[in-house]
Amino acid sequence: MRTLVAGWFSFEQMGATAGDLLVKDVACRWLAEAGHEVDVALARPFTGGVDWRTVDPHDYATVVFACGPFGNGDPVTELLGRFEHCRLVGLDVSMLEPLAVWNPFDVLVERDSSRRATPDLAFASGGPRVPVVGVVLVHRQSEYVRSLHHVAEQAIDRLLASREVALVRIDTRLDVPNAVGLRTPGEVESLIARMDAVVTTRLHGMVLALKHGVPALAIDPIGGGAKIRAQIDAIGWPAGFTADELDDARLSETLDWCLGSDARERARACRERVMVVLEERRLEFHEAMLSGAAPAGATARPPSPSSHPASRSAASTRR
Repeated sequence: MRTLVAGWFSFEQMGATAGDLLVKDVACRWLAEAGHEVDVALARPFTGGVDWRTVDPHDYATVVFACGPFGNGDPVTELLGRFEHCRLVGLDVSMLEPLAVWNPFDVLVERDSSRRATPDLAFASGGPRVPVVGVVLVHRQSEYVRSLHHVAEQAIDRLLASREVALVRIDTRLDVPNAVGLRTPGEVESLIARMDAVVTTRLHGMVLALKHGVPALAIDPIGGGAKIRAQIDAIGWPAGFTADELDDARLSETLDWCLGSDARERARACRERVMVVLEERRLEFHEAMLSGAAPAGATARPPSPSSHPASRSAASTRR
């Protein structure tokens, strides 16, 4: 018995959703359990199926339309007309008209209709979940003469395009309208804390990730390294690069490591080491504030920003 599974994923630009595709998988599994050989009608951009407009309709005994609203109009009626000799089955569909008015199916196991409502089949879908990776990118920093932001960002794009991950863009800037609608430091930090890993060219993208035990693949976008490289060295975090030493294979290996349990343990250990050092800095600062004396090793006060052109540039562009 050969069966064709169709749905809104069978038509171009008709709003096929993740839910539609998950229900399609459930339908295929149930049909295979019932002994059916199955083809799936897929339209671009989906691949791996057949085109229902070009296959021989007489190759099929049954057509199953899986998931979504179902009404009496194109392109549904064109599909039904081409396979009118087949047994027509509606599975997990929402019938837009009362069944007494229009029901083209020989078998109907609906999601909802004028007869009943039942749970959506996406509840029964399986398959592994994919990693959730936050991407935190810094803006161009004109205060650094060896800016390689474009090199770092292109490498990140290649890295993330090479694998299936749920990509979350995270913008940490709050002095202008945030690119993803975040409004407070708490919102930024809470989102980063929920990632499986973070890929970042921002210092605080790395810091806030590791603070919450989230492994960070950090890239300093300045040739030779600047503040991110210095921070990586200071905290002893192994997953760091500078933009002039990037290699796609090493980046891929490092992201794989960041998504593993060992990296989570290393991130937590890094945070614990950092908190010990920061307690020392707190005591140092506290002592200096109580005594009013300059801390040991302090250097002479540098010129004010207003008297130094490079400082004025950095002050105006650091954000």
